[in-house]
Amino acid sequence: MLESILKLMLQIILTFLIAPLFTGLIRKMKAKVQHRVGASVFLIKLFRKDLVVSSTASWIYSLAPYVYFVSSVLAISCLPLIHDLTGFTFHTDLLIVVYLFVAGRIFMALSGLDTGSTFGGMGSSRELLVSALVEPALFIIVITISARPGVASTNISFIYEYAAAHSDEVFAPMNILLFASMLLILIAESSRIPVDDPSTHLELTMVHEAMVLEYSGRHLALIEMGTYIKQLVFMTIMANILIPVGFGIDNVFLSFGIYLVKVLVITVLVGLVELNTVKLRLYSIPNFAVIALIISILGFLTGFILK
Repeated sequence: MLESILKLMLQIILTFLIAPLFTGLIRKMKAKVQHRVGASVFLIKLFRKDLVVSSTASWIYSLAPYVYFVSSVLAISCLPLIHDLTGFTFHTDLLIVVYLFVAGRIFMALSGLDTGSTFGGMGSSRELLVSALVEPALFIIVITISARPGVASTNISFIYEYAAAHSDEVFAPMNILLFASMLLILIAESSRIPVDDPSTHLELTMVHEAMVLEYSGRHLALIEMGTYIKQLVFMTIMANILIPVGFGIDNVFLSFGIYLVKVLVITVLVGLVELNTVKLRLYSIPNFAVIALIISILGFLTGFILK
């Protein structure tokens, strides 16, 4: 029990260290192309700033950042970064990770409505719309991963053990298709271009930013860190389950190094997509979600029906 707790604490510490770095890399890539320095991903200044709370806000407004942050931390705790960091949360269900994100999103949407701000209500409705559009593709990916022969369960330990034993399937057609679909879901869930633009404050383009526009100080810092960790969760699923090469290696440092390289590659792919696309109109986002859904269905069919 003590060993599991220590492993969990180590993973959380590593998460706090590396999650902002990958988001920072995407920002630096974008800033380099635009000949800018780019905003810092370190949140120390935000923690030092005073809170500005609307007089119409209730307890939901103050509680939402903590729920969003804790749900992201619990989600990454369920997914060991490397095989040797498996703790007691390793035996949870992959669907729990999805439900944790749903809980955080619901509280954030309620907080956007809580202050009575027009922008907040608009951001909340758009955020829920985007999540409703991409979740069918996400559930198909979860079903496809958990229904593979030798797994037959959404238990994370079974899924991880299968990935560790079948690292040669990295170039399997099913894995490639699921990886492509998950990449699109990652972009949508992380509020990145072309679905959203995290650097804008224009009414016609804001989604996630409109929802958190009223926040400041440590509340905003918790939301930002929660978003960094949430992005890392999707990258970890892609790196350890869909690109399982090197996942079952006994050497801790080599395994962690391979994990970082895989996440780095995914981060660069997200950055390249953001650099080479433009923000979609709100009514074009369903087309983006349908593409992710079709690719995930093709992955399912390739893995089981056409095998």
